[in-house]
Amino acid sequence: MAHIIVLGNEKGGSGKSTTGMHVATALARMGHRVGGLDLDLRQRSFGRYIENRQATIAKREIDLASPILINLPEIDPATVGPDENIFDLRLSAAVSDLDTRCDFIVIDCPGSHTRLSQVAHSLADTLVTPMNDSFVDFDLLARIDPETYEIKGPSVYSEMVWHSRQLRSKAGLKPIDWIVVRNRLGAQQMHNKRKVGEALGNLSERIGFRVAPGLSERVIFRELFPLGMTLLDLRELGVERMNISNVAARQEVRDLLSTLNLPGVSVEF
Repeated sequence: MAHIIVLGNEKGGSGKSTTGMHVATALARMGHRVGGLDLDLRQRSFGRYIENRQATIAKREIDLASPILINLPEIDPATVGPDENIFDLRLSAAVSDLDTRCDFIVIDCPGSHTRLSQVAHSLADTLVTPMNDSFVDFDLLARIDPETYEIKGPSVYSEMVWHSRQLRSKAGLKPIDWIVVRNRLGAQQMHNKRKVGEALGNLSERIGFRVAPGLSERVIFRELFPLGMTLLDLRELGVERMNISNVAARQEVRDLLSTLNLPGVSVEF
């Protein structure tokens, strides 16, 4: 069976699609068969990223690995039973399709709570939650005391992940490996950065997730999106010598893949 990686966060702008695309592309470049699903049926940033990549590969006639993108299949509402949900059936059909031909399935969820997102979380073998490194995004995970920074309780998103874990346990599936990824980390050891890190460390022990450093804020991510390319594809784009920023960014992707500790993956790039 394919290993399912879900990118989930109920707040937009956290870098889910960029993180998901770099993970999916890295796996494809390492020779793994990777499928992609974009559950944000309106914005489709992840889906557009893969489509842009496929268009660039065809236009420039370059030999470059790419994830397989499929859309959720349409289902005749008349065939849906009274106790069934059409979105559940569409997602199940898409996952079943990719499961027969992929080693990994990367699913990008919308930045809001939807039925599709909720079901996708229950399918996750690995759940990756990118967050901007601030207490604005930390509020997604837990409520804190504004004076002492003491954790008062989990947020609605953490409760949804807990519910997904319960569903997997009842179905006899292995537990979700949940990784919270700190994107847009500042280069300096600022007070806020330290406080967020301490709060994440305390919360991770309470509700069961791992913390990983993610991707810094870089202009090159926005420049590569129209081409569907990632930091791993620069040489194929004709960049012979990478600058210090590009080298550092590649190391960030390498460190993230290593932290995910995906089955059968040896990080070599």
